[in-house]
Amino acid sequence: MAEKFIVVFKDNVTPDVIDRYAARVEELGGMMIHRYDGTTLNGFAADLTEQCLTSLQGDDLIDYVEPSD
Repeated sequence: MAEKFIVVFKDNVTPDVIDRYAARVEELGGMMIHRYDGTTLNGFAADLTEQCLTSLQGDDLIDYVEPSD
């Protein structure tokens, strides 16, 4: 079962790289909810499956992943 999370990338990560991660989330059964443009946050909100979450945690390009309301 997917749960909502916010995925925030480090400041130096480009939009193209984030696009690749977003595509990977969907390949693993997740669903994109919102893409942040980099002015507020550099990342996205998504429904993540356990497999998606595991693949993102500990990634060097990601600053943090936290549950969303």
